[in-house]
Amino acid sequence: MSDSFREVTSVSWFGRIKRAVGGVVFGLLLIVLMVIGLFWNEGRAVQTARSLAEGAGAVISTGTDSVAAANEGKLVHVSGPVAADSGVADPDFGIAAQGLRLSRTAEMYQWKEESKSETEKKLGGGEETVTTYSYSKVWDDSQIDSSDFKKPDGHQNPPMAIHSRTFQIPEGKLGAFTLDQPVLDRIEGDKAYALSSDQSAAIKSAYTGAKPLSIVDGKIYLGTDTTTPALGDYRIGYELAPLGVVSIVARQAGSRFEPYQTEAGDALLMVDTGNVPADKMFAEAVSENTLITWLLRAAGLLLLTIGFALFLSPIGVILDVIPFLGSMARMGTGIIAFFLAILVGTTTMAIAWFWYRPLLAAGILAAGLIAAAAVYYLGRSRKAGAPVAAPSAGAAT
Repeated sequence: MSDSFREVTSVSWFGRIKRAVGGVVFGLLLIVLMVIGLFWNEGRAVQTARSLAEGAGAVISTGTDSVAAANEGKLVHVSGPVAADSGVADPDFGIAAQGLRLSRTAEMYQWKEESKSETEKKLGGGEETVTTYSYSKVWDDSQIDSSDFKKPDGHQNPPMAIHSRTFQIPEGKLGAFTLDQPVLDRIEGDKAYALSSDQSAAIKSAYTGAKPLSIVDGKIYLGTDTTTPALGDYRIGYELAPLGVVSIVARQAGSRFEPYQTEAGDALLMVDTGNVPADKMFAEAVSENTLITWLLRAAGLLLLTIGFALFLSPIGVILDVIPFLGSMARMGTGIIAFFLAILVGTTTMAIAWFWYRPLLAAGILAAGLIAAAAVYYLGRSRKAGAPVAAPSAGAAT
């Protein structure tokens, strides 16, 4: 079931100019923030790289059968199977399982609003926007506030009484070591946990709500008709992180693990599933740092482009007195904004390199100057050694 309605709004040319001026202020703020962010990102990348290099050179691989007092306070690497004194359970529905973590995802069938706008420039600089609001019922794992809808009448959502939750063992064991929450939270490997008909009796016994309960496709369904959901029905599924082998790089603190503070600045606490050697864990962390660095660079350049486009936006609005001229102007200012973002962004990153990596940057600069000088002098020597052409036979003497 879905419905929709349309809304038409108009803005005068002067109103658009006023709005564009506000965009200039926001654009300048965005440019400043992105310059700071790009500079910070280079420093973050260098600090993390140095911290990982420091950790890779200091880590000690040890067994889990006993806690070696000689490793107290040092960065250690251990691998082994995780054990737990008890399982995990969701008391609201009487579900118990053997594992590290049980995650409940509760979805409610409710109204959702979507909007689509089409804007048309008018002769004289005005602007008309037609917005279509559509409403449909969807499954969503968070409460959708229907009071914020453009047309709330007839689309009210009931309050969400059942929410998603995570149930995790308070601590685990890795041989002689104890694993507490900071380590357990980093263990991944959650898999879909399908409920069976054998659990139906325990689930219905624990459930205290008024809605009819049934098990459908391995999930709990709260509602009368499983094939035709009604507003306020629930669909509840689970994921389970099983007990298994993990690998940890951390500071040994008694029989527990803590983040290891490096002199470079980062605190190291790495957890991976499976029996992973220390060198591979550090190599993966280095690759992750490189990926994050490039993603943040790309995001910074994109936001810089948006900032410069907002700064130049009044030009297009002013020329929108004739819509064709405004469109041409926006195309031009968009290209200018892109090139300004590249220029400012790369310059910021280059300055950051000199600030955070002066020796490396100076070495690269020196190598570039030497290469340029070598090419220059090689070209001059070839020109100086070129033979002089003999005069032609018919030339006057």
